[in-house]
Amino acid sequence: MKNTTNNRSGRIREIKRYRSVYVLLIIPLAYYIIFKYIPIWNGQIAFKDFMPMDGVTGSKWIGLGHFSTFIKSFYFSELLRNTLFYSFGKLLVSVPAAIILAVTIYESTRRKLARVVQTLAYLPHFLSWVIMYGILLVLLAPGDGILNDIIKLFGGKPVAFLTNTSTFPWIVIFSDAWKEMGWSAIIFIAALIGIDPTLFEAALVEGVSAPQRVWYITLPAIRPVIVMVVLLRLGTILDAGFNQMFMLYSIPVYSVGDIIDTWVYRQGLLNFEFGLATAVGIFKGVIGLLLVITSNWMVKRVSDSALF
Repeated sequence: MKNTTNNRSGRIREIKRYRSVYVLLIIPLAYYIIFKYIPIWNGQIAFKDFMPMDGVTGSKWIGLGHFSTFIKSFYFSELLRNTLFYSFGKLLVSVPAAIILAVTIYESTRRKLARVVQTLAYLPHFLSWVIMYGILLVLLAPGDGILNDIIKLFGGKPVAFLTNTSTFPWIVIFSDAWKEMGWSAIIFIAALIGIDPTLFEAALVEGVSAPQRVWYITLPAIRPVIVMVVLLRLGTILDAGFNQMFMLYSIPVYSVGDIIDTWVYRQGLLNFEFGLATAVGIFKGVIGLLLVITSNWMVKRVSDSALF
């Protein structure tokens, strides 16, 4: 009994000692409770014919009706194909681009130039897709876009990059990489800073070249971080980027630009089918969870760099 009392007193003293830290925790805790955990209760409308006047609990239970509606939709296969294409395309382009940028900055011997490049690479992340769309118009507009001016200068015909079904998907993937690779590189730069410098000193003594140093020391050292980033990205593989797609796509490229999120916006929100929108959200979450668990299991079979 005495030990229990002493332990409780010790915990109280520790809390008082670090009370400023606990006060700071109130804001993130409140955020997750209000915007993450409380909405879980409202997630049940995915299984109901939700009527605002009846409320969450008063609406009629319809089970998997909304899920069936979504899966049997005429556009389901097209939406799933487009979403997976953009998600995996961004993963295959953005992550290697961020790694290359991080390694290049880390290996650079011109520190001032490296800091300038690092800053310029970060900046697009802080621009909204509205501004990015304006920049892309300046670059790619069929009439007076910079790229089309260059094409016409060499005798070619202008290309409507943003309304052409052949070029639009690649514009989406590479514009996302341009906007986010600088910000994504931060975590890799942090991992690179943690590499034991004696490894590079030993490599220098052995006469190892710069490319060999990167291949045999740098990349293996940050492999656990790369695996973690890829696995976390797989968890949101069905989030192909609503804000980007909403700004860039148009009717001529609906066949290659319409993704699950844009369909949910039209069907679920504009048509006030909140239950359907919630059901699709749960569908995406379950698929993402299964992908993370499966991928993590596969990685654990071949290495020790798994997420959990």
